[in-house]
Amino acid sequence: MITPQSYKWFFEATTPVEGHMHAIVRTVVQAQTKFQSVEILETASYGKTLVLDGRMQSSQADEFIYHEALVHPGLLAAGGPPETALVIGGGEGATLREILKYPSIRRAVMVDIDAEVVELCRRHLPEMHRGAFDDPRTAVRHEDARGYLERTSDRFDLIISDLVEPLEEGPACLLYSKEFYKIVHDRLTPTGTFTMQAGMTKVADLAFFTAMHRTLREVFPVVAGYQSFISCFGTPWGFILASKKIDPRRQDAATIDRLINERVKGSLDYWDGLTHQHAFALPRHIRKAIDAETRVVTDARPLIVA
Repeated sequence: MITPQSYKWFFEATTPVEGHMHAIVRTVVQAQTKFQSVEILETASYGKTLVLDGRMQSSQADEFIYHEALVHPGLLAAGGPPETALVIGGGEGATLREILKYPSIRRAVMVDIDAEVVELCRRHLPEMHRGAFDDPRTAVRHEDARGYLERTSDRFDLIISDLVEPLEEGPACLLYSKEFYKIVHDRLTPTGTFTMQAGMTKVADLAFFTAMHRTLREVFPVVAGYQSFISCFGTPWGFILASKKIDPRRQDAATIDRLINERVKGSLDYWDGLTHQHAFALPRHIRKAIDAETRVVTDARPLIVA
């Protein structure tokens, strides 16, 4: 009989006073890069998982929920069939994978500062990237994303922030500020969209989500928060879509299903019209927290996640 004592356990502290545990079948790889610690663990419930600085990023079993929620609302809110996209972070390659489901995409750029993490994911997580790194439309760059955006003259139909939250004051904080989002806004096409993972949306831990929402409202005319439950995280997870034009909350289920049929090659396992409506229909306590938020995050006043 298998008992809890039969396994080693990975414990993730989701807040200073809470956490959750996963039984580990084996450690695939463990390393320290120039920027962060990285582990790829095979868990009993969710298969292979990517862990950065002790925080679970995605799992083989349910990453499709996270990555479809992160990618498709933005591409479906683009003014026309999207042609160009930029991913900030996205080490596993799964965000790229979802973008490349759109035949209209002719160029997908991924800027992840940590080349070692990307190489480990390329080697050990083929279930997640599924060859996205080798697609001729893909360009991978290993540099500071803010510096890249400040220098490039390219414009994108979608920019995605697929980054870990800023756990300490450092360079990552400069990718979560009003000044950075102004750069993002300027690098989008006239009908372009921006989406980001925006942390937990569980009771008592909404501060990151609401501060990002408030900050983006300083820059974009349309800002819409949404959420999905990510099983391996053990908590509902927030995302935000910021748009120059189209409000995703005004896209009904039939419109989303039609756009998926027109724009996406193959089927999606999570996102469709009904899922879209559900995700953007935030419950009252979250809407109240968004309305009450006054903090605008800036370069000079960064937000650090505990």
